[in-house]
Amino acid sequence: MRILVTGGAGFIGSAVVRHLIQNTDHEVANLDKLTYAGNLESLTDVAGSPRYRFYQVDICDAAALDKVFSELRPTSVMHLAAESHVDRSIDGPAEFIQTNIVGTYTLLEAARRYWSGLEVEAKAAFRFHHISTDEVYGDLEGTDDLFTESTPYSPSSPYSASKASSDHLVRAWQRTYGLPVLVTNCSNNYGPYHFPEKLIPHMILNALAGKPLPVYGDGSQIRDWLYVEDHARALVEVVTRGVVGETYNIGGHNEKRNLEVVETICDLMDELVPRKGDREQARSYKELITFVKDRPGHDRRYAIDASKIERELGWKPQETFESGIRKTVQWYLDNRQWWERVLSGDYRLGRLGEGA
Repeated sequence: MRILVTGGAGFIGSAVVRHLIQNTDHEVANLDKLTYAGNLESLTDVAGSPRYRFYQVDICDAAALDKVFSELRPTSVMHLAAESHVDRSIDGPAEFIQTNIVGTYTLLEAARRYWSGLEVEAKAAFRFHHISTDEVYGDLEGTDDLFTESTPYSPSSPYSASKASSDHLVRAWQRTYGLPVLVTNCSNNYGPYHFPEKLIPHMILNALAGKPLPVYGDGSQIRDWLYVEDHARALVEVVTRGVVGETYNIGGHNEKRNLEVVETICDLMDELVPRKGDREQARSYKELITFVKDRPGHDRRYAIDASKIERELGWKPQETFESGIRKTVQWYLDNRQWWERVLSGDYRLGRLGEGA
């Protein structure tokens, strides 16, 4: 296969590209605009492969997309390019509407033009795989339910609303035009190369700097955590073996309260890089935990039922939260140069999304 990965310099996208190059024989083209969260240094291990190429292109640029499709002749598209941070969407929703909705529309149309011109056999083999989020389903507060592929959409934030919109567009392009699509909705990802604005790397790097560890509200919000390399494996299973028109939910079976996640990080940091007190006595990183004003419209609980993808495609996560979070903390300790270069740019570890 020749796979076009949009957003391949982002967190999940780079994990997908690394997995494809290191564990399959597929050709991979990475198409990324390289916004603040795109980082080609996340692909250093595979950038020299003869099966890898890179296009710096905005998915809102129809002419550039047409050129890429014409030159590359992909057999599949894995669409991960998106603005993804809820707090940023609260402060500035316009970019999320532009990239996640207009960009997905523009990419769908470019894919449709290309696909329409293919020979019959190639046309039947083509796939457009849209990667989305469990946040489109809204909030599970007050229930023991899990999100399934048939859960009604009820997005709460500008981010999740933009992703819900893009999901609907993708399904409409199959129903109306026959474009062979697949959709996946995942739970919260974590792992190596995660941009520091997200909860887990933010906590690790603040702890290393001795800064407060800001926990929204009382920290009781529950998320299902999915190790990013497990997610990458699942996505490749879907694009290569999934049934056209189907949706697959991908989760880690790891429901944790946000406060529990932060405390687990603190325990690992206490073990791996102990703090020193005034008299050289070790002090816990938990002393840095600080409760701050909650995010506007903050969903209380997300949880994925991933039984369909396990039943139909044989995928299940290999990492528990305990094994995955230990690998993640250790990666940030071992790869200081990567995140120091990220922090030396425009991004700083700070609060966003207060809705002011």
